[in-house]
Amino acid sequence: MSNQNIFYPSKEVISKANIKEYENTYKRSIEDLEGFWAEIAGRVDWHRKWDKVLDNSNPPFYKWFVGARTNIVHNAIDRHLTTATRNKLAYIWEGEPGDTRVFSYHAVNREVTKMANMIKSMGIKKGDIVTIYMPQIPELIFAMLACAKIGAAHSVVYAGFSAKALADRINDAQSKLLITADGGWRRGKIVDLKKIANEAAEITPLLDEMIVVKRTGHDVEMEDERDFWYHELEKEDFVHNKCETEVMDAEDMLFILYTSGTTGKPKGVKHTHGGYQVYTSFVHYAVFDIKPEDRWWCLADPGWITGHSFIVYAPLINGATTMLYEGAPTYPQPDRVWEMIEKYQVNILYTSPTAIRGFMRFGDAWVKQHDLSSLRLLGTVGEPINPEAWLWYYHIVGGGRLPIMDTWWQTETGGFMISPLPITPLKPGSATKPLFGIDADVVDEKGETVEPNEEGILVIKKPWPGMARTILGDDERFKQIYWSDFAEQGWYKTGDSARKDEDGYFWIIARIDDVLKVSGYRLGTAEVESALVSHKDVAEAAVIGLPHKLKGNAIHAYVILMHGVQETPELEKELKSHVRKEMGPIAVPEKINFVDSLPKTRSGKIMRRVLKAQALGEDPGDLSTIED
Repeated sequence: MSNQNIFYPSKEVISKANIKEYENTYKRSIEDLEGFWAEIAGRVDWHRKWDKVLDNSNPPFYKWFVGARTNIVHNAIDRHLTTATRNKLAYIWEGEPGDTRVFSYHAVNREVTKMANMIKSMGIKKGDIVTIYMPQIPELIFAMLACAKIGAAHSVVYAGFSAKALADRINDAQSKLLITADGGWRRGKIVDLKKIANEAAEITPLLDEMIVVKRTGHDVEMEDERDFWYHELEKEDFVHNKCETEVMDAEDMLFILYTSGTTGKPKGVKHTHGGYQVYTSFVHYAVFDIKPEDRWWCLADPGWITGHSFIVYAPLINGATTMLYEGAPTYPQPDRVWEMIEKYQVNILYTSPTAIRGFMRFGDAWVKQHDLSSLRLLGTVGEPINPEAWLWYYHIVGGGRLPIMDTWWQTETGGFMISPLPITPLKPGSATKPLFGIDADVVDEKGETVEPNEEGILVIKKPWPGMARTILGDDERFKQIYWSDFAEQGWYKTGDSARKDEDGYFWIIARIDDVLKVSGYRLGTAEVESALVSHKDVAEAAVIGLPHKLKGNAIHAYVILMHGVQETPELEKELKSHVRKEMGPIAVPEKINFVDSLPKTRSGKIMRRVLKAQALGEDPGDLSTIED
């Protein structure tokens, strides 16, 4: 390999890895796509096997495991009940105030069955969509699984959204039932979810009923005939009856999840039972090397795809023990996460570059006062990780001994697409290579493969089982957004720009709309941001291009400083010369704005279009997926 800055996994990691070989398996998976996925599909149970692995007769509306009968809940819960796994911990939950609850697989089944009977009593049946709007409490997971168990689809709306955003999603999904809570805890304060749910109910004609979990115990307004307390329903005899898991077609809808569009209303991306369960559980097993004794912590919210795939479905299918935490990762002290890793002996941590940079701000001492020796693997998700943050994560959190699985994927892909395995030599900032069955490439506008280290458009050339099937109620929009640019070739356009180096490693640069053209040069916002963040005083940075008479675009930067650092005109000058040194004069920002926070989606992606709209005095468009 050409690059000196390579981190090799230890012999011990390689010897214990679930997947011990990459190149030949990858080659086989691409050459015999259907044969490969048929083999992987054998990892889960089916009520009836498929007639055909892949139906590609109507692209881009691909179907997987055609004719097969299954239900993801059978693989996530039911099949464990006849094995030793039934008594194993499925979830260890800690609330922000410090309260804890634990659930074995057997207990999860009991809770899911109760909730399934409640949902059925509200007249919900197979094919309906139930909206869920809850804090990070175990009942959120039970609600998702209960919907899937009875054949209804779930639409989880992140618990930071406004009443209007919630109502829009309820309307789009035609939901008659909302499952919510009185509130949740965040940074020591109550988030009043019931109040927001009530406001949403006023502006949607569809909602008939609401199930409300008591979490915070503060006074909330309940409407007779419409709102039902979860703990009151639990007293009813019928909720303790058995509830059979509905047998579904492999292509039946499992959930929809709304993802932000750069314009217009959010899109409800549709996933199905069969292909999604095969894909997510396999990539989780392969990339994070899941072992029966593992305690796995994905520091995400179940309200977005990372939580769906890697807090709920994949860990349960793989029989892992999963940590779940309600609140802010740095509350009440910056070491909350490190304290919990030590306390619960967590083995694998999966979090976002945004969170890592947030931890970095507080310095190394908070991490170093805890024994993190239980950790054996680290992971990142949500955006490209800048090398500076990667190295801090590797050396300070991982003690220089833990491989980092830097995963690239999307809401639309269902699971990781480009990612190392624990056996892969690592380059800080690179998501390394495509996973098995994923035919990825970097091309120009015409679809020609670009030269090594040249920037281009990231495309996926073959279908995969975890792929989204459509946008709810809008097949045309699905085709337009993801498949129209390379319709002739039949490729999926990811919307990301990337480059591939001489070793075949992929480097994700930015969203295509996050690529700046300055004086004819193409610059990725992520590269300029990395240069800024590599300065000791900078915690986070976002960069946008604003129209400029001479250069076409001029770079404007928004910078969050390290805890305790003061903004001064001298510091602005120093940061500009630092970027000049790191990237050259072409990348120097015209202006640096010092700010306390940046607009982000819940998945940690910086919404640069919002910064741009603000700077230009324009309408920022759909803000419903913004965290704060």
